[in-house]
Amino acid sequence: MNNYSVFQYPPYDIALASKMADVILDEKLDVLHVHYAIPHAVCASLARDMCGENIGIVTTLHGTDISVLGQDSTLSQAIKYGIEKSDIVTAVSNSLKEQTYEIIGTTKEIETIYNFVDESVFKPNEEAIHLKQQYGIREEEKVIIHCSNFRKIKNLPDIVDTFLKVREKIPAKLLLVGDGPEKHRVMEQAKKSPYKEDILFLGKQENVEELFSISDLKLLLSEKESFGLVLLEAMACGVPGIGTNVGGIPEVIEHGVNGYIVELGDVHQAAEFAIELLSDENKHAKFKQSAIDTVRTKFAAEPIIEHYEQLYERLAALRV
Repeated sequence: MNNYSVFQYPPYDIALASKMADVILDEKLDVLHVHYAIPHAVCASLARDMCGENIGIVTTLHGTDISVLGQDSTLSQAIKYGIEKSDIVTAVSNSLKEQTYEIIGTTKEIETIYNFVDESVFKPNEEAIHLKQQYGIREEEKVIIHCSNFRKIKNLPDIVDTFLKVREKIPAKLLLVGDGPEKHRVMEQAKKSPYKEDILFLGKQENVEELFSISDLKLLLSEKESFGLVLLEAMACGVPGIGTNVGGIPEVIEHGVNGYIVELGDVHQAAEFAIELLSDENKHAKFKQSAIDTVRTKFAAEPIIEHYEQLYERLAALRV
């Protein structure tokens, strides 16, 4: 980014569109796949006009561009423009697709293509057991994990409240992985609890897949969640989850099979499900295997990547 005195703010979107146009021409692209309606779909459309090439644009919607930015009347028209100027639009869940139609008011066809995980990275890893000793987790303790960017929307206080109810019944540790604006608030909440020594704030971690491999349960009690990719990563490592009945979470968690769904704010029910699952080794083993099977059958990387490749080929063929 260059700073020019004529601009109050650096013109990021214009610079991005210009760079996209350069790449389209230099690499003789047939298709440009962008993520998020703004700024990237809008910039891609502008770049196509700049270079005068008949390039196909695929846009994938991930959630915040609709659920957060789409609520802003100053941005909704730009989001709609980016969507409708794209040749193909995909969303990461059926919930997000319907939300887009409702909030943005577009008539553009949107296809649901789920997120996927790299199964060569996210898989059960028995060698990660050394981490339990590193974090002072005893053999008899169950491990509950939450990973996020610690924004208010992730509902961290409910995560801690649920854990505290579980901890009253069974020995357990809570691993809080990540960082963000709600971290201090949640740390204060944890300090006031009788089980503050059992709540571990690990910050940002590069080895999340290893932390999943030593965990018994994943909690995602968000207020909004377009898909819940972190659930999928945990499930690929054999960790069942408890999630709220919002957004795309029920499309990932099959209630009573690979995890449980609870209503937003119902920490009592979340804790009851957690205690039931963590206290029954046979049930937990079934849920663990179901979580792995769900990833392999519904969210496997290879068929989803092939689906995208088919879209690219279809657009490229139209360009000729």
